[in-house]
Amino acid sequence: MKKQAVHNTSNLCRAQILGIKSAMEILSGKWKLYILGTLLLHDKMRFMDLLREIDGIAAKMLSKELQDMEINQLVRRTVVDTKPLTVQYELTSAGRSLQQVITEVSKWGIEYRDNL
Repeated sequence: MKKQAVHNTSNLCRAQILGIKSAMEILSGKWKLYILGTLLLHDKMRFMDLLREIDGIAAKMLSKELQDMEINQLVRRTVVDTKPLTVQYELTSAGRSLQQVITEVSKWGIEYRDNL
């Protein structure tokens, strides 16, 4: 193999590893993909609706994960002027861009469980 080809392959590998690292930093944790997948299915959701929909998550954890995803521009938080005030969450375009990833992770999980 030529030296140039080895160098290009090494750079590609490094770039891929950095991409995976970035994705894992943003999407890591037990709940983020679950929350994103739920918002993909339901469009806009209020906090309590998300809490009811996501089995097993505590309110404090949901709040923390939503804040993290809002900081990373995956989720948009909107305060609705109702009595009492309500808060709605929806995916941003960056959050919606994860649809294919979430679909593939879901397919893999289903196939993995079927094969066990």
